[in-house]
Order: sequence, then C-alpha cells, then structure tokens
Amino acid sequence: MTVSIGQDERQTDPSTPSGSMMPPATDRSTWTIALIGNPNTGKSTLFGALCGMQQRVGNYPGVTVEKTLGELVHAGRRWVLVDLPGTYSLAPRSPDEMVAVDVLLGRLADVPAPDVVLCVIAANNLERNLYLVSQALELGRPLVIALSMVDVAQDHGLQIDAQRLSRQLGVPVVPIQAHRGLGLGDLKDALAAAGQRPGAIPESPFPPVFRDEVDRLESFLAKSDAHAAQSRLPRYLVERLLLDTGGYIEERIPSNGDQAAIRTELGVARERLGKAGYPVPAVETMARYGWVSRVVEGVVAHPAEPVNTWGDRLDAVLTHKFWGMVILAVVMLFMFSAVFAWARLPMAGIEAAISWLSGHIAASLPEGPLRSLLVDGILGGIGAVVIFLPQIFILFLILTSLEECGYLARAAYLMDRLMVRVGLSGKSFIPLLSSFACAIPAVMATRVIENRRDRLTTILIAPLMSCSARLPVYTLMIAAFIPERQFAGGLIGLQGLILFAMYALGIVIGAAVALLLKRTLLRGATPPFLMEMPVYKWPSPRVVLHRMFDRGWDFLHNAGTIIFAVSIVMWGALYYPRISPSELAPLTAARNRLERERDDARAAGDAVKEQAASTGLADVANRMEGAQKRQSLLGRVGRLIEPAVKPLGWDWRIGSGVIASFPAREVVVATLGVIFDVGKEVDEPEGSQRLGAALQSATWPDSGRPLFSIPVALSIMVFFALCAQCVSTLAVIGRETGSWTWPAFTFCYMTVLAYLGALVTYQVGSWIGI
Repeated sequence: MTVSIGQDERQTDPSTPSGSMMPPATDRSTWTIALIGNPNTGKSTLFGALCGMQQRVGNYPGVTVEKTLGELVHAGRRWVLVDLPGTYSLAPRSPDEMVAVDVLLGRLADVPAPDVVLCVIAANNLERNLYLVSQALELGRPLVIALSMVDVAQDHGLQIDAQRLSRQLGVPVVPIQAHRGLGLGDLKDALAAAGQRPGAIPESPFPPVFRDEVDRLESFLAKSDAHAAQSRLPRYLVERLLLDTGGYIEERIPSNGDQAAIRTELGVARERLGKAGYPVPAVETMARYGWVSRVVEGVVAHPAEPVNTWGDRLDAVLTHKFWGMVILAVVMLFMFSAVFAWARLPMAGIEAAISWLSGHIAASLPEGPLRSLLVDGILGGIGAVVIFLPQIFILFLILTSLEECGYLARAAYLMDRLMVRVGLSGKSFIPLLSSFACAIPAVMATRVIENRRDRLTTILIAPLMSCSARLPVYTLMIAAFIPERQFAGGLIGLQGLILFAMYALGIVIGAAVALLLKRTLLRGATPPFLMEMPVYKWPSPRVVLHRMFDRGWDFLHNAGTIIFAVSIVMWGALYYPRISPSELAPLTAARNRLERERDDARAAGDAVKEQAASTGLADVANRMEGAQKRQSLLGRVGRLIEPAVKPLGWDWRIGSGVIASFPAREVVVATLGVIFDVGKEVDEPEGSQRLGAALQSATWPDSGRPLFSIPVALSIMVFFALCAQCVSTLAVIGRETGSWTWPAFTFCYMTVLAYLGALVTYQVGSWIGI
C-alpha cells in the first residue's frame, strides 16, 4: 500500500531528501533559490530587480503553472532563482498549487532542490504574511526574509523593528525597496551566508497532541508503504494530509483496496483531535496565528490613531457602488478601444509587409503550386499568426499596468456581485471583457484567476463573446439583407439592433453555459471572493514590458506553430485537386481575348478601352479562381455536407465558406468572395458592395429561388456568433489548460450550440415569414 501524491503527473527526483534538513551548498558553484510570497508583496518586482533580463519562462511538466527562472552571479557563484506563484498558504488544493510545494520539498526532477528559500513579506501586513513563513520554516531549508513595502508601512504610521523580528524568527530579515534598488546588496549577502549553513526545522507551532497524531499517522503510512523510502510522503505532506480535510492530497488517495485503511485512520485521528479540543482544520489557524502573535511581540509599533492615507481616500471613490462603476466603465472602455485603435496601425503595417513580400514573391515566380504555397500558404500562415501580436501586446501592457498599480483588484471587487450569480468571481470580468476585442489575449489573461474551476470556466466561455473577427460577417450580412428601418424618431435603427443582438446573444449564452458548467463538469461551490487590496504604486516599467513581451513570445512560440500548420493544411484543401484545362477553356479563351484588347488599347492610347479590358480580366480571374475553389477538396467537402446545412437555409457554397473559416472567422468573407466569383479583395467598400450584390443575386441551382434571405442571413450571423471558428483561440486554450481535451470540448459544444442556434433562427424566421 502506497500513497504517491503528484508523482503520476510529474517526474520526481528520488535522490532528494524530501522535507529533511538541507545540507549546506558550499561544494557547488550553482545554487538554486526558491522565491515565495503572498500576492501583492512586490515579489515580481524583486525577482526582476535581482535577475534583470536574465529570465526564462516555461511550464512544469503535467501542469499549467508557469516556471519562471532567473539567473544572477554573486560572490563568485551562479544563482538560479525559481519564482513560484504568489500564494497565501502552502496547503495544496490542486495539481497547480502542488507544484509550489513539490519545488520547495525538492520533489521535481527538472528543478533542483532549493538551497535557500527567499520569502517576501509585506511590512504593512506583517501578521498575515508570517502565516506563510511559519509553513516555510517547517520545510527544513535555509530561509531568508525580504521585508518589502517598508515605506508603505511608514506611511500608515507603522514602525517595524527588523532586527528584533530576525532574532525572534531565527532567520535573516532584510528590509528592501526593490523598485528603488534599496537593500538588494544586503539581501544578496544574506542569501550567500544562508547557503553556507544547513537548514533546520524549528519547533512546531502545533500543540503536542497534534504532533503526536502526525507521528502516529507517519508511522502508519511507513508501515503500510510497500515501495522504497523515497516514494513515501515527507512529514510536511503527512501534516497536510491530516489538516486539509478533502484537500488535494487526500483526494489523491485511491478509494479502493487497502488504501481505504488510510482514510479510516485519517478519520479516527481527526476525531481524536476534535475530542481533545483541537478540531481540524481550525487547529492550524489557531496554532499558526498564535505563533505569529508571539513572533511580532515588540516588533510592530502602531500609531496612536489610524492614519488616513491618500490610498484610503482614493479607495473611497474607486470602490464606491456608483462612482466606482462609472470609473470602471471608463477604464474598460479605454482598454477596449485601445486594443482596437492602437493596434490598427501596427496591424496594418504587418499586413502591408506581408502583402509586399507576397507580391514580390508572386512577381518573381511563375504561376503554379510553389508560388501559391509560398504566397497563400506559408506567408498567409505567418500573417495569420503575427497579425494578433499588436492586440496581445496592447492588452497585456494595459492589464499588467492596471495590476501593478493596484487597480485590477478594485475592478474585480466591484464586479464580483454580478459574476457570482453565474458561479464565477469578479476576477473573471476582465478576461471576458477583453474577449470582445480578441479571445486569444483574453484566454491568456485568465492567468490572474487562482481558482482552477473558475479559470477553466472563464476560458471555456470567453470565445462566446463576439470578438472583432466576427464584425466583418455581421456587417456584411446586415448591410446586404437587413432593411434600414428606424424607430423612436430615428434614434434607433433596425440594423443597429441586430448588431447589438449578436453581441448580447454571446453574453446571454455565455452566462448560461457558465452556470451549467459550474453545476455539472466543473461542479463546486463558488469560492468566497477573498482579495487583498494591494497598495497603490507606480507600475514598474521593467515588469510591465517584460510581461508584455513574454506573453507575446509565448503566443508565437506555442499557439503560433499550430496556427501556421493549420493554415498550410487549409491552403492545400483549397488548392488541390486542380481543375482540368478543358474545364477552364472558355475562361482561358476569354482571358486571352481581353489581354489582346488591353494591349491594343494601351498601344492606341485609348484609356477607356484599356480600363474596360482590365476590369474584364479581373472578373475572369475571379471566375477562374472560383471555379478552382469549387473543384478543390474543400469545395467537394462543402457539397458533401450540404444535406447537413440545408436545414439552416444554406447550400454547399455557404458550407464551404464556413469550413474554410476554421483557421479564422474573418476568412469567410474572402472565401465567399472567391466562391461567388467576386474575388478575395472584399475588404474595401467597393469589394464589400460587390460581394453583397453577388449574395443578393445568388440562387439555388435546382429551383432558381434566391439563396439568401433575412432568415438565412440571421442564421449565418447566429452561427458565427456561437461557433468556435478560430484555430488560434483553440490553440491558446490548449496551451493554457495543458490539454487538448478542453479545446476539443470547446469546439464541439460551441459548434453544436451554433448549429442549433442557426437551425432555430432559420426555421422560426421562415415560419413567421420575415
């Protein structure tokens, strides 16, 4: 019988004495330092100040927790800093949180056991931060305390005796101001000295009766364990097993076979503790905060009267029920507009660069599969990846700045009362709002949500918000088929109402899906929204820029490769098989004739005839390209699925456009332009009008009746409002969740929703005769 926590998902290092006293690291030239701390203590700022740009980001095997490593050299030694996610406690509740504990215990093979643990605590909230310190001390590794936000504590009238705190803790305590570079030298010296001495486990803060129960449980597990000693739980995790009722460690114990004895032993031990007056889990809170009160005795000098700082006065406005919401609306409108407006110029520059390069290659190579592969496949795929970078940069520039200055926590607090109604917390608001610009950075922005169920639910409903890529579809269908009717004296238009309805549809369906997920697949009580209001401060440009570029590179490196590959596949599906020359003979003859007419008119100086011939050539080229697309694999698939899409009011041409738009929704407009012989250049007003006219004149081949109508246009818009036609988003979901299960689930449930929504829209619309 064995208890193996986390080892089925991540490689562990059996040679590490997990949780035992750590020997000094004097015989190694490279030391590993684990950086831990509560959120909003300045941990990221300190990490950046120590490592500068010598940072790299990855993921721990099997989980989605970022592995942020930094390097620096001090006292002739190379240090590797491991920046662990901010946490209030070392009580793991999920695989992601288990990673931090495993790193500190030295149980991961790809991260060396830390030689020193550097814990950042905030001087303005000392008692609460020391709760984490009490847990870190039990790990038995050399510990150094970085006392941050000393200036903030002084602003509140608090005086901290760091030397006395160090004596009472028994570990070095170094006051720092990382954003100003103060105290960093002393901190490095303290880290170097700590690595020279062995770690020691101090006296436990728990009462003797609890320690006896841990000893008894540890002995029971050791006798029951049939595996080698290194597979057994270290004492700290045995303690957590006893304390965390229904926690992650207990859930990892199998419920069948001999393992049932462990659960029985746990129940008996907890019952004995309850009868002794130390109920689980309350005993931990009582013991640790009792220890904290003894440690801070004589350390903190409070002012005679509470100090009302400028931050308190600002909070009175920013968290006000009315004015706070008004300010939040302005801030979000600014961010939402910036993602659109600021990205327009760089996106246009990227598009122009890709277009210039494509044109240069097209002019240098003869027509054929190589030129098409390079221009439409490779460069088109690169463009589909890089075009999103400006939006990602801008969104994370603003989000990181808001988070660093302390405002993001206030925004989440304001929105919590609304989000809790669908089982989410206020932290889901920002990513969901960002989805209206682009779901890709929005999914990445869910990293601010600590609760795994809330984060996953937010990721799964974020693509339902109508992003900017859906707008071309909406505007095309509304302009072509929705009449320009006015209501309320011309203040409200029918076309505007339809556009609003498409955006509202995503919001309503998203709320319903979130509620359903939280009651089924991701069942669990809505976690209490506990968020520390961080102090206001100027964002660190180094932290903001580093995180912005890090998110951009993360997108390029992970999601970009998948998007590029899918773009190549879609190019092949549109290019092959080639149509036979005999089928193109009439169009080829027309092209040759028009080329002669253009050349003759140019030689004669007749600009009118030359322009007419050039226009005719463009029309013939569009018709030839349309014929090829109809003959292609994608066109054949479109014909194959026509029976499935006919109940939606669509024919094979619309179905082909939907399939072709899988890489990106906005592709459907250009694809429809090709299929309906208008050409790909439909972004300009003229091209859009030509496509609209072509759609209005399109008919069913068998009956000659119009293909498009108001119900058909509405069904197409509803489908695109609800579908997951964006491989970029699916790739990012896979990246963020660490599994392809959730992208597949997202694609399937959204496609089913989209099909049913389009079906109901068309059938009801046709029945009532709109």
